[in-house]
Amino acid sequence: MKNAFFFGYGSLVNRSTHIYTDAHPASVRGWRRAWRHTDLRGVSFLTVVPDADCTIDGLIAGVPGDDWAALDEREAAYGRVPVSDHVDHPLPQRPEIAIYAIAAPNHHSPTDAHPILLSYIDVVLQGYLREFGTRGAQRFLDTTDGWHAPVLDDRAAPQYPRHQLLTSAERAFVDDALTGKRVTRRKA
Repeated sequence: MKNAFFFGYGSLVNRSTHIYTDAHPASVRGWRRAWRHTDLRGVSFLTVVPDADCTIDGLIAGVPGDDWAALDEREAAYGRVPVSDHVDHPLPQRPEIAIYAIAAPNHHSPTDAHPILLSYIDVVLQGYLREFGTRGAQRFLDTTDGWHAPVLDDRAAPQYPRHQLLTSAERAFVDDALTGKRVTRRKA
């Protein structure tokens, strides 16, 4: 891809987790987030699945030198899918944009053996709160499937490699959101 950008919809929305400085709020039509697991990882994480009736917010960011190697390594369980014609963004040019998604036959619903890490949820919601405010973070919650999944409370010893410290307000938002979704939490 020339003039390449990616569309981030999870931890990549949190600018503290990456070095991609040419980043802009955006939205993509035709996709919905879902918590899933694969045989490539021991825990569940976000992917996107096609949904013609859904639009999700996120960030687009330029891939320096069109060199995807570092990003592909970070997103190793995913494949790149072109979405340029479905992304609304503030840029005057029309860059080529890809979204990372796990192919449908390669992912499954979360289980007790493959929980979601609370430290990962913290990072994602912190990013949405900072980029889109509380309404945007609530839209994230509403346009993400799989909240029935068990959540491993690893805040005391975060397992997510790009974990971040949350402010007390961010932490309260996450905790209230999970309570509202009736998420089952268990201690690490």
